[in-house]
Amino acid sequence: MDISGRHEEDGEYLMVAAAVHARIDSSRIRSVEGMGFATAREGPTLEATVALAAEAVGDLPTPPEGPVVAEGGEFYEEPAARVGLSFQPEFKYVESIGERETVQAAHHAAYAARDLLR
Repeated sequence: MDISGRHEEDGEYLMVAAAVHARIDSSRIRSVEGMGFATAREGPTLEATVALAAEAVGDLPTPPEGPVVAEGGEFYEEPAARVGLSFQPEFKYVESIGERETVQAAHHAAYAARDLLR
């Protein structure tokens, strides 16, 4: 998952979270099973960011069987165990190339959706 828009523009925020449900191996995406999105206009606190990400994951057509994965910076470098309290089945930070590719796909989706909403 990835979030775009955690900065103020013209006196307001528009954060867009994208969750990509993908089947991966250690080095690449095998298939994309679906995408989920969520938006918020509040400031980017840790609580608001986690809630937005959880909403995007909840918007997926089918729940993921594996962990929700993100870059550490999405949640202000908070420990994965703390962030993971808001996700099911589990949460972790990127470890493999395949996970990084999936987060990159979510990044592109969040950025594109945010551009459409502005």
